[in-house]
Amino acid sequence: MSGGLVLGRFRSLLGSSGHAKAEQSVDLTGQELQEAVLLLQDYEASGLGWFWASNGDGRITYISDCVAQLLGRERSAIIGEPIQALFILERDEEDQVERTLPLLLSARKTFSDLQVRAAIEGKETWWSISGRPQFDGNGDFCGYRGNGNDITATRQSQRDASRLAQYDSLTGLANRHRMGKRLSATLTAYQTAKRSCAVMMMDLDRFKAVNDTLGHPAGDELLKQVAGRLTRIVNEAGCEIGRLGGDEFQIMIPDLEDRGRLGELAKSIITMVSQPYQIEGSRCVIGASVGIAIAPYDGINSEELIRSADLALYASKGGGRGQFRFYSSELHSEAERRRQIEEELRDALANDQMHVVYQPIIDTKTNRVVTLEALARWTHPELGDISPGVFIPIAEETNLIGALGDWVLKRACMEAKAWPGGVRVAVNVSAAQFGNTGFASVVAQALAHSELPPERLELELTESVFLGDEGATSDMFTQLKLLGVRLALDDFGTGYSSLSYLQHAPFDKIKIDKSFIRGITQPGNRNSAIIASIVSLATALEMDTTAEGIEAHDELHAMRKLGVKQIQGYIYAAAVPSDDVTEALLSGEWVIEPEGPSKYRPERRTVLRKVGLIHDDHRYEVMMRNLSRTGCMVEGLLDVPVGTPFVVDFGDGQLAVAVVRRSAGSTQGLEFEQQLVDDGAGGLCTRHRVSPYILAQVMTPATGAGSLGLTIPRFGQIDTGKPRSKVA
Repeated sequence: MSGGLVLGRFRSLLGSSGHAKAEQSVDLTGQELQEAVLLLQDYEASGLGWFWASNGDGRITYISDCVAQLLGRERSAIIGEPIQALFILERDEEDQVERTLPLLLSARKTFSDLQVRAAIEGKETWWSISGRPQFDGNGDFCGYRGNGNDITATRQSQRDASRLAQYDSLTGLANRHRMGKRLSATLTAYQTAKRSCAVMMMDLDRFKAVNDTLGHPAGDELLKQVAGRLTRIVNEAGCEIGRLGGDEFQIMIPDLEDRGRLGELAKSIITMVSQPYQIEGSRCVIGASVGIAIAPYDGINSEELIRSADLALYASKGGGRGQFRFYSSELHSEAERRRQIEEELRDALANDQMHVVYQPIIDTKTNRVVTLEALARWTHPELGDISPGVFIPIAEETNLIGALGDWVLKRACMEAKAWPGGVRVAVNVSAAQFGNTGFASVVAQALAHSELPPERLELELTESVFLGDEGATSDMFTQLKLLGVRLALDDFGTGYSSLSYLQHAPFDKIKIDKSFIRGITQPGNRNSAIIASIVSLATALEMDTTAEGIEAHDELHAMRKLGVKQIQGYIYAAAVPSDDVTEALLSGEWVIEPEGPSKYRPERRTVLRKVGLIHDDHRYEVMMRNLSRTGCMVEGLLDVPVGTPFVVDFGDGQLAVAVVRRSAGSTQGLEFEQQLVDDGAGGLCTRHRVSPYILAQVMTPATGAGSLGLTIPRFGQIDTGKPRSKVA
């Protein structure tokens, strides 16, 4: 080894920099030269750093042996290769090494602490390298000399710190900070490109109950499992899932504005998240509610879009939970109304605004009323009748469900005692009531005060009562059965029912959820086999069965054929006041003949709302009286020929191309070109909407759209301001 090369290596070791001229001769004794070589060899062997050199053509003339060992090659095989062969020159988000290093080498620039990835198969190793160009006595470039050191641990530490700043440490999902930055950047870019982006906000239902009963460690484990399920479900390209905190999650889905696909994805998320979890040996069941907003329709920037998605989530939870909702402009008034309901619910009982109605449960063979289910109703002095689907979830959230449930129990017992005969009364019991250690005493007091025989009281429980302590749950069942009351398992078959409940809990009845009834008569529907199995199981366990939500004769016939013992639904009766029950029972047994449509038609919805019909350059205001996925009936135009094309304007950018298929006087039946989709709230909406960008272009005078209404209207109109008949 020449003294000049040793001197260059020594300078590298000492960290000298700058353009070096031809090595000046340095007088070194033999002993000093030997010490310098040993010093550099010791430094290389220590693993603290290594050295490299190249010639004027950029080919390696020297490389430390430790580098060759890391690369798994002989040092002699590396000599003569281009210096770039030592590295994987791929794009790195921060350094963009594939451009930086070749540019520096070709420009013969000094560089230091450049981060590069080592060309090692199957192992990620990062080096920090420095290099100094060398020139001979004539100033001609003759190569590079440089050094490097391993920074893999440092880089990993930096990555971990960066990840902690951007990702949730519990679930590994993106955190609120990252989701906010990603959404803002995406919407800014998409606004220019006029692209769409959907955001879903998801809240877990009954998560607080898991935390309270099983503890926060169990709650943390549950959140991890929820995150895992979301990751498996949401696999659209470019999507990102984040946990914003607590039990709140956010999903960003770029380039998707099809509300049909978004609705199906939301349903899948709700279904998957609602499946049972095993946490520390305990079985947990939760639910999920989802709100959906889509840019640019529901907001241009991230603040607007998140506000819209939050409002949709708020509406989905208020609608009974376990649902999804799309944002619409109507939600603002709904939210204001719900806030008013929250404020006044607490005083509703005290102000005598609540009352109880009773829906008959019928013996399938005899059509005789055997039980009446007590249902709470709220008549507000200003807002009118408020749906239980609205105020029951609010009562649960505000911890008023226990007081409301106890009031219904006492009132139902008092009113049932006055009924002639031995018909039973069924009362729903919330998990909050059941989890109260004094609940059995409340039931005993209600029976004693009303003097209602215990066998005439039936308590309907949902599976949420099993979320509490197993021992306390078993004790409560024992206490209730000692009182002599009957127990029914409500909403059986909702997707997470467990046979273990029936094995241990002393139920007298199983109520089959109406979701299993819908579509049962359609070809290929498998619900008949499931219901048959439930009936067979209940019979073996000496339990009654009740099918809920029967509305049509074909459903009733199917239930009778399958051996279901009792029926509850509109085909027999809606809920009625206690006085009507008393009057009906005065003559003895109360027999109700079934009355309803021959076949269940869920797609037809009776509505009463104004919509726009656009034909040529005119827009007409008409009244829509019913709506299905495939069409609607409108009233307001006179003598419209069959085959006339229209565009139906539902508002909020929802336009549907339609053709008149039936026409009689001022009434027309229209068929949509593209079917409507589920809006998550029991209604329908268009699959796509007209982008605000397009609307802005259409409404400019240059397009000619400003001519709407300038020519003579083709069709005459009638006043449809008031409905002619009551709509259910």
